[in-house]
Amino acid sequence: MFSQADFIQYAQWSGIATLVFAALTALSFIFKWGLRFRLVGSTGFMLVLTAGLFTLSLAPLTHTVIPGGVRYHLVYDNGSTQTVIAISPQITPTQLEATLRQAANDLYSYGRLGKPGDNQLTIRARTIVHPKPGVSTPLYLGQVKRSLASREDSQMAIDIYQDKFAQLPKSNNTSS
Repeated sequence: MFSQADFIQYAQWSGIATLVFAALTALSFIFKWGLRFRLVGSTGFMLVLTAGLFTLSLAPLTHTVIPGGVRYHLVYDNGSTQTVIAISPQITPTQLEATLRQAANDLYSYGRLGKPGDNQLTIRARTIVHPKPGVSTPLYLGQVKRSLASREDSQMAIDIYQDKFAQLPKSNNTSS
């Protein structure tokens, strides 16, 4: 993954290339070259590319990995305060807690809007169980509530529904 320093370096080189293209464009208008309008487009593209690289150098692109978390899939997200993730039925309660922390970190965004009186992002974790052939039932194993106001939320409320783990297939639930 690229770091902020990499993007700063790329933005500098792109800025130099943009200045070179701008100089060539100016020369092409002075000497009335046939490709002068193509150079205007190329200079504009380089300007947009430089601005994008510079912008990427301002914001850190980091991904925090929570030890013990397992892979999950986003099932539902209303873009505001409610999300649902899908997890494997072979998950243990300790893995679920780490996965909920990982999802709370991954799904946090400054762009999420809270509702009046509800400034919490709720992430529910569910799996699918098959009580009998041909029947699938969603089973919610836990949830986490975190603040929408700050990225570093030390007051996250994690609820693990221990009674729901008993409904998981027995061969998968031996380590909980």
